[in-house]
Amino acid sequence: MVNVETSLKEAMTSIEGSVGAALVDYTSGMALGTLGGGKDLDLTVAAAGNTDVIRAKARTMEMLGIKEDIEDVLITLGSQYHLIRLLKGRGGNGLFLYIVLDKAKSNLAMARHQLKRIEADLEL
Repeated sequence: MVNVETSLKEAMTSIEGSVGAALVDYTSGMALGTLGGGKDLDLTVAAAGNTDVIRAKARTMEMLGIKEDIEDVLITLGSQYHLIRLLKGRGGNGLFLYIVLDKAKSNLAMARHQLKRIEADLEL
């Protein structure tokens, strides 16, 4: 079991092409921890904006009667992947891991696999 800071460091070091990572509470839109980012990537703004994405998708699924859980959401830009992984179990309800990847330097399948592993080790 590892804490938030260690999990974010793990995401930044073990996921090739990582630009920034955050743990976000999507009930409030607040980032509980961030690492990386920079002047062109404000992770606190991204956390709040991606909270809206998750809420909208959850509402849409409810209106459609879809009873499954969201595993992750991928937003693909010209030069980046934005990957949002909703946490499950052990107090993870209402939280998601968010990572921004440099598209040219990353492997999306491996990034998804690594985020799943980091989620399993995260202690909240």
